Amino acid sequence: MIELVRTNDAVVISFVESLMRDAGIACFVADQNMSVLDGSLGILPRRVMVDAERVDAARRILKDAGIENEIRKK
Repeated sequence: MIELVRTNDAVVISFVESLMRDAGIACFVADQNMSVLDGSLGILPRRVMVDAERVDAARRILKDAGIENEIRKK
């Protein structure tokens, strides 16, 4: 899996998950349970991961949605 997005913003993560689901692209939010360790303060970023075969399509979807600044650099 390839890291698509890394952020502390729960709204961005939810939006990315929704976009991927609508496009039929499976994704996984890594480090989601780390919030327990940081006391749910949102200090530790979460990562949205997608299959390597679908990463280009996923990046294109985020660009089309206007959140290309959230895309993790290659």
